[in-house]
Amino acid sequence: MSKIKLGVIFGGMSTEHDVSIVSATSILKNLDKTKYEIYPIYIDEQGKWYEYTKPVNEIEILKVGDKIEETKEIHEEFQYLKKLDVVFPVLHGLYGEDGTIQGLLELIKIKYVGCKVLASSICMDKVYTKVIFDKAKIKQASYIYIKANNGIYTYIDHEFNEEKMNLNQISEKVKNTLGFPVFVKPSNSGSSVGIQKAKNEQELENAILYAAKYDTKILIEEEIKGREIECAVLGNEEIKATCVGEILPAEEFYTFDAKYNNAESRVVIPAELNSKVQEKIQQIAMKAFKAVDGKGLARVDFFIRESDNQIYINEINTLPGFTQISMYPKLWEQSGLKYSELLDELIHLAN
Repeated sequence: MSKIKLGVIFGGMSTEHDVSIVSATSILKNLDKTKYEIYPIYIDEQGKWYEYTKPVNEIEILKVGDKIEETKEIHEEFQYLKKLDVVFPVLHGLYGEDGTIQGLLELIKIKYVGCKVLASSICMDKVYTKVIFDKAKIKQASYIYIKANNGIYTYIDHEFNEEKMNLNQISEKVKNTLGFPVFVKPSNSGSSVGIQKAKNEQELENAILYAAKYDTKILIEEEIKGREIECAVLGNEEIKATCVGEILPAEEFYTFDAKYNNAESRVVIPAELNSKVQEKIQQIAMKAFKAVDGKGLARVDFFIRESDNQIYINEINTLPGFTQISMYPKLWEQSGLKYSELLDELIHLAN
């Protein structure tokens, strides 16, 4: 039987470039070389495409910050892609997880792993994910949506009416509507990049200015104090969910450094929760995945509020991390699907 020609695309122009390299080298290391003819494709931070020329059998898992050095530039990207049977886009964040690479692959009729254009773009945009969750009546943190464009700020209400405001007025609105503390997030960013916690008006204004470096659309959310829980889903029409895991961050919240650079951060799989709560989280995870028209895979993140044990959805990651410490493969491993078998299943689900 002939091998499947599999392209693995990684790197990219987002703030998660380095994490993508770690995820991709983990995948390349664990792919069954008897089943796939593997074509590793590296996109640098300027958007140039390269073959990763290191022999596939010699690829080792890199760490955050390690660089890709053995490369040969690809000059005809479309022609290169058209020789492949399936593409596994391991591009976290903008230009990879947001529907752009998915649209390119649709255009040239190449099957690929993961969510399609619509789900990818919705889930990359935290504001529009919240709009879908509102419609699906899935419980989530209260929020305020603003736009920041060259120092001009616009408040957008839940009916999408717009009102120009200065930072003082936004701070007042947040204080009266959400209270403090709040989390300030760029709408389109991942791995907690650009996110800050604000405990008062001054910290809020600073956090808005910081988030505006990453996106013109900014989400301001009430703090849900409680346990951080994650569930992995897999499938196209028939969806399966794993047991749930719990994140115990070493820092006040799960920042980029807490995720990738702080050895004190850890995960507990399965989480110490009773079976009814686990089942409810699994049901909400699958409902949320279907609500955004998800395909292939996603990791769905939740809070369990400590004051009343209510479950709140946080977000959906349509291309979760695949590093050795990443929750998505670890959850499936706990559920009986080994890393290499999980990759086989995802490639099988590609369409």
